[in-house]
Amino acid sequence: MSEKKTLVITGATKGIGKAIAERFAKEGVNVAFTYNSNEEVANELANEWSNKYGIKAKAYKLNILEPEQFKPLFEQIDEDFERVDYFVSNAMIYGRAVVGGYGKFMRLKPRGLNNIYTATVDAFVLGSQEAAKRMQKVGGGAIVTMSSTGNMIYIENYAGHGTNKAAVEAMMRYAAVELGEMNIRVNAVSGGPIETDALRAFTNYEEVKAETIKRSALNRMGTPQDIAGAVWFLCSDDASWITGHTLVVDGGTTFR
Repeated sequence: MSEKKTLVITGATKGIGKAIAERFAKEGVNVAFTYNSNEEVANELANEWSNKYGIKAKAYKLNILEPEQFKPLFEQIDEDFERVDYFVSNAMIYGRAVVGGYGKFMRLKPRGLNNIYTATVDAFVLGSQEAAKRMQKVGGGAIVTMSSTGNMIYIENYAGHGTNKAAVEAMMRYAAVELGEMNIRVNAVSGGPIETDALRAFTNYEEVKAETIKRSALNRMGTPQDIAGAVWFLCSDDASWITGHTLVVDGGTTFR
């Protein structure tokens, strides 16, 4: 029996990250995933996925505001898993850490903006570097960073996040060119508003939800599973000649 492939994903205890991790587990892929604070929930999910899908799943603590943690994180993963084939940079920050980064343009402050950059761009770079070293050893792999349509269209209070999502997409394209020689593909999934705790944390959540449904050609909000399917596709052999690309998954909300 051939060795199972392994996904490393940041922030997989809820929302989009949880849906992505479970989709890969369902496809028979081992899952190494991170959590920030809720160890109990993370371990419960690891046990659930292991038992339900017959794969190996394990949770690791990571604070993406300290990207230097990626090196020891991957060293821990090396002890528990034989290989790394996929890396998904998914974890995000909200709440107190984004004060000064989430709000109107005239209220933006360096600390909040810098935190968002650290959690978005730095985390993608440092995580992808460590993942790529391991993918090279097994003949290649696939990396996906999460983005947002808030870098293409105006979303109230989203300037800090939107500009950093634009930055991570640019970084993704650079990575795609340079990692291609290792047979590593690098892409982004840019989601429209998705029904998650992070979106519900928006002060104008109900307004965003109503406007999303109104704008969507499909007349509904996006779900974490909608994003998970796109990430799985970009990592699968069906996308073997797709790299440096941003796949927009938005229910048609950005062209209406």
